[in-house]
Amino acid sequence: MNFRLLSIVRKETIHILRDPRTLVIMFVIPIIQLVLLGYAATTDIRRLNTVVYDADRTQQSRQLVEAYRASDYFAINAYVNNEQAVTALLDRGDVRAGIIIPAGYGERLGKGLTAQVAFLIDGSDPSVASTAFAASQSIGQAQSIQIIQQRTGIDPMRLNAIEVRPRVMFNPELKSANFMIPAVIGMILQFLTQLFTALTIVREREQGTIEQLVVTPIQSWELVIGKVIPYIGIAFFDLAEVLFLGVVWFDIPIRGSVPLLLALATLFLLTTLGMGLLISSAARSQQEAMLLSFLTMLPMIFLSGFFFPLEAMPVWLQALSYFVPLRYMLVILRGIIMKGVGLPSFPEQVIALLIMGPLIFTAASLRFRKSLE
Repeated sequence: MNFRLLSIVRKETIHILRDPRTLVIMFVIPIIQLVLLGYAATTDIRRLNTVVYDADRTQQSRQLVEAYRASDYFAINAYVNNEQAVTALLDRGDVRAGIIIPAGYGERLGKGLTAQVAFLIDGSDPSVASTAFAASQSIGQAQSIQIIQQRTGIDPMRLNAIEVRPRVMFNPELKSANFMIPAVIGMILQFLTQLFTALTIVREREQGTIEQLVVTPIQSWELVIGKVIPYIGIAFFDLAEVLFLGVVWFDIPIRGSVPLLLALATLFLLTTLGMGLLISSAARSQQEAMLLSFLTMLPMIFLSGFFFPLEAMPVWLQALSYFVPLRYMLVILRGIIMKGVGLPSFPEQVIALLIMGPLIFTAASLRFRKSLE
């Protein structure tokens, strides 16, 4: 029997049992992953937010809208009075699809002619756009066959009453890279600033140098700011690097304002730096800081719309996502890079980051200063 090996196993077991916080994290992370993946990791697209512009306003046009509503693929939750309002809602990301029924739609059906309907789809998420594209056509064809069958002497297989023309906006090729690269930028900003801010301060505490800094004339707020500034620079460097590689290597078009993107990214960095400071004030070792960082980042990634559309998640998970800063940053990144929209398209996201960023960073700074005293 190898007693030396048993001694090492015993020593490591005692070490784990003596650190209850790390022990809890080790058991909690798998549970959180299982719950989030079980509910959030779904490719079933249901009830996509949809806007309708009905310029015809006849019984036939209302029947078409009801057919889309009854399909469970589209949630008709907005009606507008012009086509510009449809594209504006798509630009802001408030809806994923738009139905435009032209004037004279009902009249053409009454005369036995083909009536065309425009169906606009937000292609920033290829998986959602592909499903919406197929559903828009299948529902239109089913409605067309139903109308033709009501006419006598006409074979529904030889004539279409309704011709739905889907058009994918922002990402016509449905390239996954166009959807993922902006999201990767947000994840990199989140990961680097939060994890390394937490680790570097904990490392100072482990090495005993943090106490040496405390006894110097340096004030605590200067220590906090001085610690986070280098990581802001690193984050912006990585942001520029990913944007450059996205354009050169993946052929991603940047349609919006880069200075606006940098300005809004600064608000987002306040939340991630604040989370790093909170972790650094709670952790007592670099290992614990790393575990706490991953414990908080995993739910943020799953609940931000990084991989899976928020509309496909249960309502209670959608409610939790409103407390995730990365959710708002991904909307901003995809809107500026893919859609080329400006600041007026992000009122909800900017207000949320303006509230959450300073609040989290201030609370974290106060907590960190208190832990130094």
